[in-house]
Amino acid sequence: MFNDVSTVIFDFDGTLHNSILIYGPAFRKAYAFLVKTGKAPEREWQDEEISIWLGYNSQDMWNEFMPGLDFDLKREVSSIIGEEMLKLIDSGHAKLYEGALEVVKELKRRGIDLVFLSNCKKAYRDAVTRAFGLDEYFSCLISTEEFDFIPKYDIIRKVSSKFQKEILIVGDRIQDIEAGFMNDIRTVGCVYGFGKAEEFKLADALIKDIRDLPDLL
Repeated sequence: MFNDVSTVIFDFDGTLHNSILIYGPAFRKAYAFLVKTGKAPEREWQDEEISIWLGYNSQDMWNEFMPGLDFDLKREVSSIIGEEMLKLIDSGHAKLYEGALEVVKELKRRGIDLVFLSNCKKAYRDAVTRAFGLDEYFSCLISTEEFDFIPKYDIIRKVSSKFQKEILIVGDRIQDIEAGFMNDIRTVGCVYGFGKAEEFKLADALIKDIRDLPDLL
């Protein structure tokens, strides 16, 4: 279906990385801080509720989740989440989806150029790169912080000329699908990730497991 593809741009969280395993505990720690400081009511959070924020950058997440929260406090709780996730990555709690690394290795073996593009901070990108040896497989590792957290479609508009054509975007959220649609780039939606069905309406193909991707190329 995509046998002319020379470059694959991968989202990371929810596409290659089962990030709720580290984001869930980090979110709960930040929320507990808000409860302790009297800024939020005490309550329990299920992973399904927390996972809707995966794929958002930290600024957009807090602006939507608690828009009335003071700017400095948003920065503080965002830092709590970020620091806790880094600790969990460094202590070995981060896990890729089963078969994800094998898929990446296979695509590289075929001569396909691989690009990492994540709505994350540079410190997070660097931590997961170290944890999983991503720099061995990806020729380019982009965090949206490097572009002041502008939308992915704008980042791709700025950088796509550097990559070999044809390009394919693979991701689990609407930010990935719209990045392709708005740049006339084909997309594969990962329905096993954290996106809802309506987020994939404009995707060119869907996969239920990352291990299904090589069969499309």
